[in-house]
Amino acid sequence: MQRPDTPPRGRGALGNPDNRFHRHARADFDDGWTRAEAPPPLATELQVDKSRTVIAYNQSPDVPFDRSINPYRGCEHGCVYCFARPTHAYLDCSPGLDFESRIFYKPEAAALLRKELSKPSYRCQPLALGVNTDAYQPSERKLGLTRSILEVLSDFGHPATLITKSALIERDIDLLGDMAARRLVHVMVSVTSLDRHLARTLEPRAAAPQRRLEVIRRLRAAGVPVGVLVAPVIPFLNDGELEAIVEQVHAAGALRAGYVMIRLPHEVKDLFRDWLAHHRPGEAQRIMQRIRDMRGGRDNDPTYGRRMTGSGVYADLIRQRFHGAVKRLGFPGMPEFDCGAFGPPPELQPQLALF
Repeated sequence: MQRPDTPPRGRGALGNPDNRFHRHARADFDDGWTRAEAPPPLATELQVDKSRTVIAYNQSPDVPFDRSINPYRGCEHGCVYCFARPTHAYLDCSPGLDFESRIFYKPEAAALLRKELSKPSYRCQPLALGVNTDAYQPSERKLGLTRSILEVLSDFGHPATLITKSALIERDIDLLGDMAARRLVHVMVSVTSLDRHLARTLEPRAAAPQRRLEVIRRLRAAGVPVGVLVAPVIPFLNDGELEAIVEQVHAAGALRAGYVMIRLPHEVKDLFRDWLAHHRPGEAQRIMQRIRDMRGGRDNDPTYGRRMTGSGVYADLIRQRFHGAVKRLGFPGMPEFDCGAFGPPPELQPQLALF
């Protein structure tokens, strides 16, 4: 597929590179017939994911949960840096434009979750919702899968963490407020930049930065515990905003803050390079060099303990700046989850439980 000079409107990637499992690779070639004008908007295509289970388990020491649910595979937000893009290769799709326009959804997610939580062998621990791809991406407005999953979790008294950069989460404030009163929910809002222009090109279909601050305020007004992830931190693009972001989210009511360094696994490194060449050509070389400086001379370092924060002088400086800002402002922290309330709703309990 020939990459256009101008990316499709409202999309993050500039093209659709072959995934790493294909035996043959294609390369762009200018034969003089390439159109100079921008291509038409790329429509989103929804496809059914017929997974037979919905909870994914992990043993990663880098994340504070051992189970998660992703109702969608692929994400319309189109964040060019997204570490989840390479997972689309498992669907025989491109991690480029396919990832943000060919969305696989799980219509049976809520029913599958209810079945899994009803098993006598299930042991309750906090569950993360929308970690790989945003559970509140635009298609959720029509499909409602995330709300149906939250309803099941609420019925079972099961704690959950949601991670999003979408204002659509406000639709479910009624449900989240009730779960929060029972210590069953945390919300983490991802804030990458306060610069609207930068955010629009990095994350073309996510909520604007100021809108995300408003999401924090509205969730907190409803009693929902909210934290913030400054993610990803990118050298020479948004690292200068670190303290300002921390100050703004604190003022909006966030109870905690964390950060993640940019990660460029598999195909993401080439997609990000293309994005830099198009949007920041004068800074591309030094941005990539600084990324390699904190990744042991490589574009990406997947080593546990380093992949989220990087290593070296620059990574240490970011760590000191971030923790200094957090300490100065005094974030109170998130409340503890209540896992003791977990249990099947009355309609699923055996009749003998009445005695």
